[in-house]
Amino acid sequence: MKNPEHVQRVISALRKEGTDKLQVISDFDMTLSRFGFNGRRCPTSHNILDNSRVISEEGRKKLKDLLQYYYPIEIDPNQTMEEKRPLMVEWWTKAHNLLLEQKILKSDIAKIVRESEVMLRDGANTFFDQLHQHNIPLFIFSAGVGDVLEEVLRQAEVFHPNINVVANYMDFDDKGVLRRFKEPLIHTYNKNNTVLEKTEHFQLLSSRTNIILLGDSLGDLSMADGVPNVENVLTVGFLNDKVDERRGKYRDAYDIVLEKDETLDVVNGILCYILGDLN
Repeated sequence: MKNPEHVQRVISALRKEGTDKLQVISDFDMTLSRFGFNGRRCPTSHNILDNSRVISEEGRKKLKDLLQYYYPIEIDPNQTMEEKRPLMVEWWTKAHNLLLEQKILKSDIAKIVRESEVMLRDGANTFFDQLHQHNIPLFIFSAGVGDVLEEVLRQAEVFHPNINVVANYMDFDDKGVLRRFKEPLIHTYNKNNTVLEKTEHFQLLSSRTNIILLGDSLGDLSMADGVPNVENVLTVGFLNDKVDERRGKYRDAYDIVLEKDETLDVVNGILCYILGDLN
């Protein structure tokens, strides 16, 4: 924490004002899901598709090449978001076009997720259950694949009615074959009001002026931009990769930075305190 006093003030305000004014806004991949396990990388919702048996050998190689080219750009601390944005659009568009060529079936998605190595962070059940039990809205704002992400939550039995997801959703034809990705395209660095204009999500929650925001990228910090009349925001950043190079930027940007922490323990502890379940 760069400013522990500020963090303490915000958490006290969140507790004092109660659950009726609180909402949680979170990224999904590598924030609610794990970055790694036993020294191996865990897949994002895109990777779950990329690595699956429904993708041809050639398709898999091309998707991997894209990852190896664009991922270092995505996390490069020396490039600005403005510089990165057009390159992220390029990456997502190329990747989605490759996935379209694979003729993915809607009926295959559950099996693809089941066979993948995706894992939610330790403590995820407690996190989802606490929010559900206290009727606190959870808005998941993801640059991943919505259909896959929802299936991950469904199989983990945590896809509760208080959850709303905005992500890149697939559009299937009447035979259940993927034909396109729905607009707007969401990538790491446009998770803001520009892609939320068509959703009334935040307007419907106008009394929820206190926010806990969870992310793993500096682009995630704009996820709450569409919330009207914000009072208190606590931001928690998961710094998963290239920790030493990016520590300074993350500490400047997030209230709390969790380095190589594969759990939701800190977030759950804060929620527990705010909800009055802990003194």
